[in-house]
Amino acid sequence: MKLKKALLIVDVQNDFCPGGALAVPNGGKIIPFLNKYVKIFSAEKLPIFFSRDWHPKKTKHFKEFGGIWPKHCAQDSKGAMFHPNLRIPKQAIILSKGMDPQKDSYSVFQAVDHFGMEFLNLLKIFGIVELFVGGLTTDYCVKWSVFDALKKGLKVKLLIDAVKGVNIKPEDSKTALEEMIIRGVKTITFKEISKLMA
Repeated sequence: MKLKKALLIVDVQNDFCPGGALAVPNGGKIIPFLNKYVKIFSAEKLPIFFSRDWHPKKTKHFKEFGGIWPKHCAQDSKGAMFHPNLRIPKQAIILSKGMDPQKDSYSVFQAVDHFGMEFLNLLKIFGIVELFVGGLTTDYCVKWSVFDALKKGLKVKLLIDAVKGVNIKPEDSKTALEEMIIRGVKTITFKEISKLMA
């Protein structure tokens, strides 16, 4: 098995999609693209990781307790579930973050699998040197996950047709993308990746 590349899909949960508590404009539109990426990585037998916000009911992340966000992705709620149209293969590894009520935990590098194994340790076990990243949101959880991946010495390719931002300020996603590229991220589309994997 080729275990140098992995796919990371960030926080494609009901609360971040249309109708959710913290809906990203057009957030659901990236799901068909993400499913195509899942299919190609599955066919190549490469690791696929799905991160999720998995907040306790009381956390300083929420407005109610001093944070900036409305209540979202509370553990075991419908809003915290992955979007029903998202393809999650059996071999995929689910990573949960945001469980510490004292921390925001935007980055997947603050997440653990169901055994409590940290994401970075999983990457080391699999021998991953390059991450292909898509999901929600460009300006928060995707951005901070990408920054941490670069800090850890990983190569990062951003799936530019499979990310969307929440854009509290209108330019947030554009700025986040520029910051990621300055730090060394390469952008890629499905058309380009299908040629790369061929």
